[in-house]
Amino acid sequence: MKNREKACVMTAGDMERALRRMSSEILERNHGCDNLLVIGIQRRGVYLAARVREYLREAEGVKVPLGELDITLYRDDIRLLGGQPVVHSTSVPADISGKKIVLVDDVLYTGRTIRAALEALADLGRPGSVQLLILIDRGHRELPIQPDYLGKAVPTSLQETVEVRVSELDGTDEAVICEKS
Repeated sequence: MKNREKACVMTAGDMERALRRMSSEILERNHGCDNLLVIGIQRRGVYLAARVREYLREAEGVKVPLGELDITLYRDDIRLLGGQPVVHSTSVPADISGKKIVLVDDVLYTGRTIRAALEALADLGRPGSVQLLILIDRGHRELPIQPDYLGKAVPTSLQETVEVRVSELDGTDEAVICEKS
């Protein structure tokens, strides 16, 4: 059964402005894009990371390396998922050792996805730093993980979810609060 939409918290224009702003913050914090690597967490984080990369290219004229990271097999709840988990691709175009990684995801909730992503990155090398870019922070953290770059904080109840939709997968760009069914 589909979750019932309650409210749109981010339109396509809001998403673009937030991603452009956070891209500028990345450039400011890192003094440009030297030694930077943008990695999106499968699925929607990959598409958001590609947009961030494009905004960085527009601003600096440099094509920052872009990767995608699947964290499925690093999840601490994999046994609870039942059946065969769907594993997506991991593709990192460069050695991450010593790099400044900008890890991109759509929604930050308990922090467990980011914990899994950090473990996956550790298997690929030892980055110089990992910075976290999140489009929507919905709260309810179970682990002490906070974003370095945040699009928008959206307080939710435990009976709600936040769905980020991207045109590449969903045909539209928006973020909505839904009531769990």
